[in-house]
Amino acid sequence: MEFSKGHGAGNDFVILPDPDGALDLTPGLVAALCDRRRGIGGDGVLRVVRAAKHPEGVALAGEAEWFMDYWNSDGSFAEMCGNGARVFVRYLLETGLAAPSGAALPVATRAGLVRARIEGDGIAVEMRHPRLYDTATAALGGLALTGTAVDVGNPHLVCALPAGLDLAALDLSRAPDVDPAVFPAGVNVEFTVPGEPVTGADGHVLMRVYERGSAETLACGTGACAVAAVALHDVGRDAGTIAVDLPGGRLTVTVTADSCWLAGPAVLVATGEITLPTLLP
Repeated sequence: MEFSKGHGAGNDFVILPDPDGALDLTPGLVAALCDRRRGIGGDGVLRVVRAAKHPEGVALAGEAEWFMDYWNSDGSFAEMCGNGARVFVRYLLETGLAAPSGAALPVATRAGLVRARIEGDGIAVEMRHPRLYDTATAALGGLALTGTAVDVGNPHLVCALPAGLDLAALDLSRAPDVDPAVFPAGVNVEFTVPGEPVTGADGHVLMRVYERGSAETLACGTGACAVAAVALHDVGRDAGTIAVDLPGGRLTVTVTADSCWLAGPAVLVATGEITLPTLLP
């Protein structure tokens, strides 16, 4: 099996080229590929398949040639992955499956159509406009933190830490406890503290995240969008640019009245082949 490896701000992915949808991708295979000791290692798998050849992408085949079939590292599906989308587009461009142009490149996902554009050395993708819709509590290591629920095509809970609590000291070795009645399909939980002013941004937030299906990751693109939307809402704004610093680096989120653009690095680091009999029992 051919593969590539890429990351966006440390959020890393195994990329599988499967243009005609011929690969029998299973939860067990995905988990094995993402195993950091016995496989390639990654926060998830990005299967590169033509929209017309995938049952969940065929409805968008008239608008986008390629469908991003994204799986979490535990073998579960996810509706959307912002950093994954940026790495997916980097792969399309560097392998010649898509050509750079002045127009935004459309990509089909389970959360709908997203558009991407090149910004210097980085890739920006237009995400679903974040929707703040509820409040809920996340319990973590004896802390009960109230957060804001945000829909960015997938569910998020953004929890600001009270003054005096150290973001770096949080134990994210296990999932925070959340109310399953509010999040029946699980949720990505972001923990935030305010950062110092950043030139060119309307706000600056430091963030760590526990992603459903992947545990703590070095970065989460949709999570950064959720955090930016909450940061703007908290100062009475519905538009602006927020710099979000994560353990893997900085992502920049620009929210307007009808769009949300996520920008940052997207890098391919390796290509190769893996022998399946050595990977699976």
